[in-house]
Amino acid sequence: MDWSFLLFSVVKIFVVFSVVMTMVAYAVLVERKVSAFIQDRVGPNRTTPFFAKFIPVLGPLLTRWGIFQPMADALKAILKEDYTPGHVRKIYFWLAPAIAMVPALLTLAVIPFGSQLGAQKMVIADLDVGILYTFGIVSLGVYGIVLAGYAANSKYPFLGGLRSSAQMISYEISMGLSVIPIFLMVGSLNLSDVISHQSGNLFHWHIFQQPIAFFIFLIAAFAETNRLPFDLPEAETELVGGYHTEYSSMKFALFFLGEYAAMISVSAMMVTLFLGGWTLPFFGLDQPATSLGMGLLHILIFLAKLCCFLVLIIWVRWMLPRFRYDQLMDLGWRRFIPVALANIVVTAAVLLFAKS
Repeated sequence: MDWSFLLFSVVKIFVVFSVVMTMVAYAVLVERKVSAFIQDRVGPNRTTPFFAKFIPVLGPLLTRWGIFQPMADALKAILKEDYTPGHVRKIYFWLAPAIAMVPALLTLAVIPFGSQLGAQKMVIADLDVGILYTFGIVSLGVYGIVLAGYAANSKYPFLGGLRSSAQMISYEISMGLSVIPIFLMVGSLNLSDVISHQSGNLFHWHIFQQPIAFFIFLIAAFAETNRLPFDLPEAETELVGGYHTEYSSMKFALFFLGEYAAMISVSAMMVTLFLGGWTLPFFGLDQPATSLGMGLLHILIFLAKLCCFLVLIIWVRWMLPRFRYDQLMDLGWRRFIPVALANIVVTAAVLLFAKS
């Protein structure tokens, strides 16, 4: 057994998990601040831990920014009473939050979040079928939501579970079809190869070469993560809270964390597939790192692009109204799937003509 490989893999898993959980916590804060800005409010600016008063100037400033709010939210979720209603199907009721959370984290295993540090590639598992693995794992997330709706033994969660399963199946098809032209161009399913294909020039980025694929993938990502304007499985005005109506404490928090982890996962996929991953076509930043500093810079570039998509997803939630359910299904089946199929045919024809 290669113990060094195992050790570095464990270290990478721990670091990625820690970074993602931190990003999840502060993505919630960013969402609250962005919504407050849009609605002309202040947002969280009161949470003050005991040690903040010992920091002369920075303490009050961090309090006004709400930096300590995620700590208070986590503490509240841990300390709240973990109540299981008597009418639920208990085994599935407890299992559903974990199933909803885990796929979002597993997806990150194949995302190249940097070039390399020393001899180590900055990807946990550099699979030759990385995108197939990603779509296979993402499709498992719906089981947690469906189980939650079924286990609650209540009409609103059940309707939320049904809506989510129909929505994810519908938009998963268009999302999968949208990336096929990219792999026709790259000639590989390895995500590291996809990033390499986009290096050298800004216009090599697939967002410029495949704008239709990018647009379909972006909209499908909103639907896959149940975010507005596609949040019909939760729809508070119609279904109270949808599939997590009966949940509280850490079980509810797992659904909450799973949603934001899924946002990070789809943002990382969009950065990898369409925005050149960790590359920048300036100052030689599109080549594998030759030093520790450059390797860290590549990771920061990837995170900066990822954060841009996160802010976009958060901004859209507070700017657009919710779709009607018939509009959601019509857009997925009668608009996106035919356009995605036509894009595949056109791309294949162009590539065939270019080779002949």
